[in-house]
Amino acid sequence: MLKKLLFLLCISLFFCINAQSDAAELNLGKVKSGILVDADTGMVLYEQNSNDQLPPASMTKIGTLLLIMEEIDQGRLSWEDEVVTSSTAAGMGGSQIYLKQGEKMTVKEMVKAISIASANDASVAMAEHISGSEESFVKKLNDRIGLMGLKDTQFKNVTGLPESGHFSSAHDMSMLAKELLRHEEITEFTGTYDDYLRQDTDPFWLVNTNKMIKSYPGADGLKTGYTSEAKYCLTATAKRGEMRLITVIFGAESSKERNQLSAEMLNYGFTNFVSKTFNQKGEVLAEAAINKGTPEKVEAALSNSLKVIEKKNENAVYKRKVVIEKNLQAPLEKGEIVGYVSVFKGDKAISKGLLESKNDTKKANWSELFKRSWKKSFFAN
Repeated sequence: MLKKLLFLLCISLFFCINAQSDAAELNLGKVKSGILVDADTGMVLYEQNSNDQLPPASMTKIGTLLLIMEEIDQGRLSWEDEVVTSSTAAGMGGSQIYLKQGEKMTVKEMVKAISIASANDASVAMAEHISGSEESFVKKLNDRIGLMGLKDTQFKNVTGLPESGHFSSAHDMSMLAKELLRHEEITEFTGTYDDYLRQDTDPFWLVNTNKMIKSYPGADGLKTGYTSEAKYCLTATAKRGEMRLITVIFGAESSKERNQLSAEMLNYGFTNFVSKTFNQKGEVLAEAAINKGTPEKVEAALSNSLKVIEKKNENAVYKRKVVIEKNLQAPLEKGEIVGYVSVFKGDKAISKGLLESKNDTKKANWSELFKRSWKKSFFAN
């Protein structure tokens, strides 16, 4: 997992692609900052003060949800695990589902509460369940943020409640959202407008704080935020066809303004740009040699679809280059990163995809290594 994250860090640092110069018709007015990015490539289509460090309010929970989804992905957590509410979690203020001390809910129910109702009590309960305490979970979250190369984010809690030194930026929040959206099932929660908890005992109605999922075609997330300090914030995402976009707004004066500006940025992106797919996720692009491995080579498959974003009717010419990591050592597990592929426009790389091992590779025994050495010597002579 660490190796994969390091590759992702290299890719995130590699790209500084920006198309905002032709977005003169967009104007975010007096909001503190905003950004529009493509969710697949990370290409910035528009930005305003996107690196300013600002209080993110409940958009913080994008980071909280990211760690939860990664725990599930790595098999350390399952959707049906029971989470017991502590007195600390039960005592949280702000948005909540009114958990009681000792009350049990499944991970799935807690994620539903966080995603739809922005529940602070469920966020803290999940943090404690995963890491033992909110403080330990926040340290893990900040380490993850650092590994992504995000310089303008530091979290002090998992809820976004006001606290000195708790901040993020529009750019960093868009990158956290991009990473969360790699877990495709998250939009099943964030794209749900209403649902219920405690159906069999005391039904509790959840209504999504993000009204764009009803008002904007293709919108299915991601997270709102509000405090008197942060004002109205929103990280929104929508998908049309093959293209998914992410917008972030910090510091709007009203929920209506943040929704309107998010919609304007999404309209600009969908109207002026198109997504082109070179290769689909899972497609094999090369073979990787494994030192002292059985087999000696593994297929290198794309861990994500390889795409580019271009202006409509641009019809640019692209070239593709595959790079396989040298000196890969056995044993190697299925899914480990073995290289990457770049798409070039002229001499500039504008998109990258990770290549992962399609199979496990065991370490060859002494007998196999001896046979290989003998064959190489024989055919060399």
